[in-house]
Amino acid sequence: MPVQSTPVYVIDAEQIQQSGADTLSEILRGLPGFAINDVGFGADIHTGTAYRGHSINQSVFLIDGRPFNTNISTYHGGTDLNSIPTDAIERVELSSGTAATLYGSEAFGGVVNIVTRLGTGIPRFTGAAQLGSYGLSNYRGRFGGSFNDVDFSLGYERARAENNYVVPVGAANRGPDGRLFNGDTAVDNIYGRLGFAIDDRNQLDFSASHLSSRKGLLYFGFPLQRDRLHHDGLNLGLTWEAALGAGDDSQLAVSVGYNSDYFNTFGPTQGVFSRTGVLDTKTLLSRVQHDWQLSDRLQLQWGGDLRQTWFSGEASSTAPALAPLNDVENRSRFEGAVFALGTLRLTDTLQTEVGLRQNLTSEFGAYTNPSLGLNWAATPGVNFRSSWVSVQRNPGLDQLYLFDTVHNWLANPDLVPEQGSAWTIGVDTQLAPNLSGQVTYFGSQLNNRLGIRTGRWENIGLVSTNGLELALNWQVSPQWNTFLNYTYTSAQIKDGPEAGLQLGMIPFSVGQMGVGYRHNGWQAAVLASYNSGARRAFFVNPGDTSLDFTESWLNLDFTARVPVLQNLGLVIYVENLANRQYEKSNRIYHPGTAFRIGVESIF
Repeated sequence: MPVQSTPVYVIDAEQIQQSGADTLSEILRGLPGFAINDVGFGADIHTGTAYRGHSINQSVFLIDGRPFNTNISTYHGGTDLNSIPTDAIERVELSSGTAATLYGSEAFGGVVNIVTRLGTGIPRFTGAAQLGSYGLSNYRGRFGGSFNDVDFSLGYERARAENNYVVPVGAANRGPDGRLFNGDTAVDNIYGRLGFAIDDRNQLDFSASHLSSRKGLLYFGFPLQRDRLHHDGLNLGLTWEAALGAGDDSQLAVSVGYNSDYFNTFGPTQGVFSRTGVLDTKTLLSRVQHDWQLSDRLQLQWGGDLRQTWFSGEASSTAPALAPLNDVENRSRFEGAVFALGTLRLTDTLQTEVGLRQNLTSEFGAYTNPSLGLNWAATPGVNFRSSWVSVQRNPGLDQLYLFDTVHNWLANPDLVPEQGSAWTIGVDTQLAPNLSGQVTYFGSQLNNRLGIRTGRWENIGLVSTNGLELALNWQVSPQWNTFLNYTYTSAQIKDGPEAGLQLGMIPFSVGQMGVGYRHNGWQAAVLASYNSGARRAFFVNPGDTSLDFTESWLNLDFTARVPVLQNLGLVIYVENLANRQYEKSNRIYHPGTAFRIGVESIF
């Protein structure tokens, strides 16, 4: 079949390694469409992750094809992309449009699939150790390979950072000594994957990961806050893949999964009282998908998925004004869907996609979300494409039922789902055998958007998003490569007192450009990142307003690997080469020049 009707971006393990990325957030910020404030120094869940102007819960995130979003909208229980180590990742796939038919109607932004590593060849051990500025340390090891019909990979990563760098007056969490405080992080990950070839037509695959994260929060609402966030997560999955019949035109995949996320936020209130917020979510998932090549011109992907979620939450405060709102909630939700996506090649150069996803939920009943796609291969090197999808995201159980004692936000059981549609129009070009480009216009209309109004979750109205993505990749020579990504996003509020304003924390423009070299074990890359600045929106300093924007910034990073021995290399990372401290987002700052240095080995 010709290429899809929406842009598909893929970044593999080699590109990840060359970029120097340590977390999934750092990987995604280099892809078109993403504006990620919650990354690197000063990373904090309050500052946000957006894809095409939509929040992290308005896209679908998958591990090996299984959803792992928490769908928790309270900041301290959101999906934390900084806790997913890159050493566990084989590649990251980013898609949109009709992919929502297959993976979830809440994909206003898109679908991100993280494919984890599976060992191949002779079993071997890889390890790395890094030390860096402001108390940074990172140690990881992975053992993987194959024998007979079994492939395996098992890894561990330990990451620590103090993040106690100097910040200017007015910065969030600026201590009496002028340094950032309560920005420390400690993350431990254990992950593994096991594959077993039953025969040449059947494959079993099991993956598991466990996360332990302990960090301070850089909450910019009040001075001298010392809230702590503990997060323990477990992800399990089992998949059976089978080739049906005698040929390769019928593929079946059956999977089951289990996700557990326990968040505990606690800390002092006004130096006298204390508060605790607990969010405990457990999810059981199952999925069946059949990919059937009915003819040379027609493919059908169809199946169904089920998800049962159990949510336990606790809000507790010793402050007399908040104590009446102390609460314990135990809720559950069932979600099921059947889906079908047909791909028809009308001519040798024209292809169409038609999809339908029928959803059924325990709280919001049944609803249907169609999708359409079109691709035209105008020439061997030029493809035009377009897509449209109907989308719906249901309110989280925390938004509906649990008081947020950390931010003093009231729940609202009368919330209704966010609904709307998203679309893309674009072109893929192969300008030369070693030069490719993608240009995409994207847009969406989101009704009943959820947000905070006067301290309570509300449906605040319509948001209209329009934007442009540009991606260029040039393999200059076997040793040299370069890339350029740029995204413009207008996410305009259409209703209410903020009508006409850009959504807070979402910049109009972001971009990244890189030049890399790789030869005989030697590697070097320079990466430039640009951010036009975003609206402060709330919790501003005296003299600032919620209409003000942070200043634009341009950052340069350098990464290198120097071979020392055949199986040993020295790695060097220098962040912020210009040594210019800048405001990443509202009152959250990146330090000046920072260093990481370490070794990597393969045995």
